[in-house]
Amino acid sequence: MKVDGHHFRSIWVAEDGWGIELIDQTLLPHRFHIKRLETLEDAVTAIYNMWVRGAPLIGATAAYGLCLALRKDASDQSIVQASEALLATRPTAINLRWALDSLKAGLLPLAESDRVAAAYEYTARLCDNDVTTNSSIGDHGHAVIRDIQKKKPDNDTVNILTHCNAGWLATVDWGTALAPIYKAHDAGISVQVWVDETRPRNQGANLTAWELGQHGIPYHIIVDNAGGHLMQQGQVDLCIVGTDRTTASGDVCNKIGTYLKALAAKDNHIPFYVALPGSTIDWTIRDGLYEIPIEQRDSVEVTHLRGKDNRGKRCEIQLTPDDARAANPAFDVTPARLVTGLITERGLCAANRKALYSLYPDQHQ
Repeated sequence: MKVDGHHFRSIWVAEDGWGIELIDQTLLPHRFHIKRLETLEDAVTAIYNMWVRGAPLIGATAAYGLCLALRKDASDQSIVQASEALLATRPTAINLRWALDSLKAGLLPLAESDRVAAAYEYTARLCDNDVTTNSSIGDHGHAVIRDIQKKKPDNDTVNILTHCNAGWLATVDWGTALAPIYKAHDAGISVQVWVDETRPRNQGANLTAWELGQHGIPYHIIVDNAGGHLMQQGQVDLCIVGTDRTTASGDVCNKIGTYLKALAAKDNHIPFYVALPGSTIDWTIRDGLYEIPIEQRDSVEVTHLRGKDNRGKRCEIQLTPDDARAANPAFDVTPARLVTGLITERGLCAANRKALYSLYPDQHQ
């Protein structure tokens, strides 16, 4: 995707061939800043402090973090210890474990002297595959948007509601939930996006809005509680969200507040789609409500807010009483019964085990 007309991925290898560079998403939309990672500890900090976020990008960052660790020590013990440190940063997103397990499986049989080069080569392929995968998700989702537009009078604008950020900033490029919107817009379909602010951390207001603006796609930021009202008023044609982990049964774990949007969509007979790559499917669990670990984050994300003051300087303000206590579950689980369909790189399917196995027969064991 592009920033001020220049193409960027969300993460890449620096010109020196080993350092890792990425966009610090905590500073967006007010400042575009590139950070450099040189050690495993840098990668751990980048994931935990959410310089990067979004399941596919977290996986890519973790893989590069393992590359950096191997530059210092390429032993079996180093691979295991580095993987454990990276896994501890964000427990909910399944891509983190998937990327590390895939990388370890390829590295452990190799001689230590071959591991660093192999790790960088594998991670580069992982990133390239993520771009290809997300582009395919966009193609399949674009077809959904096109079909909805055909049913509207005079091919009118398609109004899409999304939650959190599942665009190119959450992946290596293209995004998941936003990829169909980009593809539809580029194909000449008139789209307008309702962007949930997505408290806490405001990934919608800060990141999704910034992305869409860079691409020239019309949008309106709305408070999280406005989605149901807009659906009742007939101003939403479909919802598309991403996911950090989806079970083989079709339960969807995503940013907190997704479940409420799915309930409102169901009540108003509005299609509710989830866009995801196969790497985000957890084939090992059956019940998302009870088996997916839900990350509990710092209460400061609820009690405080970061932004820009009227002098243009970044600042943090406190919203609550000094002694206020706050709970901060980062994710919720939307049951499969509320999901109209899953948009994957292999096509569209229902949110159930049989349909998913039909798309991914290699997982049917």
